[in-house]
Amino acid sequence: MVRISQVSKTYGRRDNRVAALDGVSVAFPAGRFTAVMGPSGSGKSTLLQCAAGIDRVDAGEVELAGTALNRLSESALTKLRRDRIGFVFQAFNLVPSLTARQNVALPLMLAGRRPKRRDVDAALDRLGLAERRRHRPGEMSGGQQQRVAIARALVTRPQVLFADEPTGALDSRSSREVMTLLRELVDREGQTIVMVTHDPVAASFADEVLFLADGRIAGSLEAPTPDLVAARITKLEGER
Repeated sequence: MVRISQVSKTYGRRDNRVAALDGVSVAFPAGRFTAVMGPSGSGKSTLLQCAAGIDRVDAGEVELAGTALNRLSESALTKLRRDRIGFVFQAFNLVPSLTARQNVALPLMLAGRRPKRRDVDAALDRLGLAERRRHRPGEMSGGQQQRVAIARALVTRPQVLFADEPTGALDSRSSREVMTLLRELVDREGQTIVMVTHDPVAASFADEVLFLADGRIAGSLEAPTPDLVAARITKLEGER
C-alpha cells in the first residue's frame, strides 16, 4: 500500500543540517498493522510525515497505491491526503463546541462535500460511540475523544490510517481500548495502519514493529510482545 524507496530528509540551516532520514527503504503492506519505534530523534515521526505526504522528501520516492507523492503538485497532494489518507494524533484536535457527530462530519464539510448522517453515524457506531453522538468533547473521557478522532479519520474511508502516538495522552485502560479498536479495524475490515509509538504495549498490537535509529532502519520484529519490544528499544538506546 505504501512504498518508501531510498528516502532522505534533512532539517536545519545549510551550515548545520541534521539528517532525520538517511536513505530509508521500506514497504507497508495493505491490510497490515505496522508500528514504528525508535529512540528519541531516530526519525520515526519524520518517516510517518513523509509517508503520509505531510512533508516533502529531499531525495527518494514515496508511493501510495502506485501514486508517487513527490511528483504531485501541492493541490493534488492535498486532495490525495484528504480523500485517501486518515490521520490520528496524540492530541485529539476536536472542536470543543461541536458534538461528536459534527466533529466527525467536519472533514467532509471542509472538502466541500455534504456529509450524509448515516455515514457519520456509521463511523461513530463502528467505534462504539452510538450513545455519544450528541456529546461534546468536554462531556467525554480521553479514550472516547480519541475514538471520535479515529471515527473522523475513517469517515472518508481512507486507504491508509496513519497514527502518531495515538495513546500518548491516555491512561492505560483507555490506551488498551483504543489499541483493541485499531487491531479490530485491521482484522475485520482490512484497514492498513501505520503507527508511531513509544509504548511497547501499544506496539504489541501490531503485526510488525519497524525500528529506526539515527534515521536508518535498525531491524524489525514480527508478532511482537511488550517484553520483546522493550528489550529491542533498550538495546538500541544503549548503542547510541
